[in-house]
Amino acid sequence: MEFGLDTFGDVTRDAQGTLLPQDQVLRHVIDEAVLADQVGVDAINLGEHHRDDFAISAPEILLANIAARTSRIRLGTAVTVLSTDDPIRLYQRFSTLNAISGGRGEIILGRGSFVESYPLFGHDLSEYEMLFEEKLALFVAVNKGGAVSWQGRHRAPVAVPAVYPPAGPGGIHTWVGVGGSPESVVRAVRHDLPMMLAIIGGDPRRFLPFVRLYHDAAAKMGKAVQPLGVHSPGLIAATDAEAREAAFTGYKALHDRIGRERGWPPITRDAFLAEVEGGSQYVGSPETVARKIADTIRDLGLQRFSLKYSAGTTAHETLMRSVELYGTRVIPLVREMLG
Repeated sequence: MEFGLDTFGDVTRDAQGTLLPQDQVLRHVIDEAVLADQVGVDAINLGEHHRDDFAISAPEILLANIAARTSRIRLGTAVTVLSTDDPIRLYQRFSTLNAISGGRGEIILGRGSFVESYPLFGHDLSEYEMLFEEKLALFVAVNKGGAVSWQGRHRAPVAVPAVYPPAGPGGIHTWVGVGGSPESVVRAVRHDLPMMLAIIGGDPRRFLPFVRLYHDAAAKMGKAVQPLGVHSPGLIAATDAEAREAAFTGYKALHDRIGRERGWPPITRDAFLAEVEGGSQYVGSPETVARKIADTIRDLGLQRFSLKYSAGTTAHETLMRSVELYGTRVIPLVREMLG
């Protein structure tokens, strides 16, 4: 069982309530990852976005810096928007990261819940599905190592004896991020890739059909079942009350801003607390969060749980304390509960 931490580099506020510049947020993310390594977290995953409320647009640059300051933590993404990237350049960036980190790089590939990268990099949003399907097939081919021969509709054909530098035996450890599409589940199985479920709302057990589909598809295709993981938001503090207060303030700022873009109503405290108590917000004291994580692992049969610890505008100091408690208290408690 592995335990990760995820962040999008959410732009936070200082003690006076002023939003920090993105360069400062990026330096804070590095400090948070270094602390995660020190307290025993297994993986740090940085999400790619192209907005003013999230600072991370080039995760590999931060991961390379983190690699130089850490010794054991796995260095990944959450997620890489493959549809608007080049699979070969992505492979090269991560094979380079693997080289300098001793093989600690990993990738979660997805289509992303935001679409800013499509116009930014000159891609047609109407080809959302086809872009991902084709580029995933090319990435998988490259990641196997050796000669690559591929052609598709959205990129020039590739016919090369190898792509350099090589990632090493087994290639780059790669997951497929799934937000709720059965087609994405089957696609992960078809390519022999582990699946990371993004569960950001509602009872985690509502994703059991996707877990069953993954197993059923693997059996029908004659594939080995790969690891399954979950990414969900949360925040840890000394007490439930402290964690709820800190998480609600930051999360509401994030939720309501995105809601104004997408037509959602503002989130109420009662709605947020309902998610904390019965949904997919892992917010509370170490004991409370550990029990909830252990339940989710058992219910879904997971091999990794990743906590999206950044919570909107929640202050860096609060996030650092949450990271510390996750590593020193929550993870040992969950391991104990799972036996």
